[in-house]
Amino acid sequence: MGDRGASNHSELTDFILLGFRVRPELHIFLFLLILLVYAMVLLGNSGMITIIMTDPRLNTPMYFFLGNLSFIDLFYSSVIAPKAMINFWSENKSISFAGCVTQLFLFALFIVTEGFLLAAMAYDRFIAICNPLLYSVQMSTHLCTQLVAGSYFCGFITSVLQTSMTFILSFCASRAIDHFYCDYRPLQRISCSDLYIHKIVSFFLCSIIILPTIIVIIVSYMYIVSTVLKIRSTEGRKKAFSTCSSHLGAVSVLYGAIIFMYVIPDRFPELSKVASLCYTLVTPMLNPLIYSLRNKDVKEALRKIPGKKLFLFNSILKFM
Repeated sequence: MGDRGASNHSELTDFILLGFRVRPELHIFLFLLILLVYAMVLLGNSGMITIIMTDPRLNTPMYFFLGNLSFIDLFYSSVIAPKAMINFWSENKSISFAGCVTQLFLFALFIVTEGFLLAAMAYDRFIAICNPLLYSVQMSTHLCTQLVAGSYFCGFITSVLQTSMTFILSFCASRAIDHFYCDYRPLQRISCSDLYIHKIVSFFLCSIIILPTIIVIIVSYMYIVSTVLKIRSTEGRKKAFSTCSSHLGAVSVLYGAIIFMYVIPDRFPELSKVASLCYTLVTPMLNPLIYSLRNKDVKEALRKIPGKKLFLFNSILKFM
């Protein structure tokens, strides 16, 4: 019986990504929509990386984290969007076994890394607001580098474990994945292996990823709110809250979608696809806007770019 399952698994050469269950005439619309969003992701995040790297005034811990956030958003969107657009444009919706493994591994790597990076950014805001006089000492270059490196390390380890667990399963039934990219839950649905232990381990992995980062974020903001409420100046409170509101917005969108996708029981595949769109494309598109385009330092850096190389960013600023 085991040999038969292993044989079926080894014979599998590719999968079919079913994508969204919509009428064929809507495929072109979805292709153009994803193309537009992905173009904005590329423009916004590559622009942010360029600005942060070239402007000396942005050489601070906050912008160091933002630069890494833009890098992560840029790459994990690139893992998903091109293949999704090809599937909407072409009748051939297949993805090779190796391609599916690679897509799941890279996506898990970047999405988990982003979760830990957002927790590091919450800690950075906690130090900046609650201990401003010690900020430059506590948030040293060495510590910032360690926090970012630790985020990537946690992402890598989690990705290796999750990808390995997923692809030791036997896929002896349908090759059709009811999703627009390779993810472990849709892959579980087409597996003929016993998933009891696999689901327990997957839930445990999600819990040790999501809970610690959420706890760090919540505790950091409890202290931040407590400190800000003690500020007598209305302008001072407004300024302090403005530095945190964008981070809270990004955290809410990302974690809301992830909890819906990976923690809540998997009963609504189509809603899961919509939630996936939020953190694979919508959040990476919005992050440069909600974090930076309303930031005074970034606006000044944009206006001083030689030759107006990022002319679209400068045009956007006129309306803000």
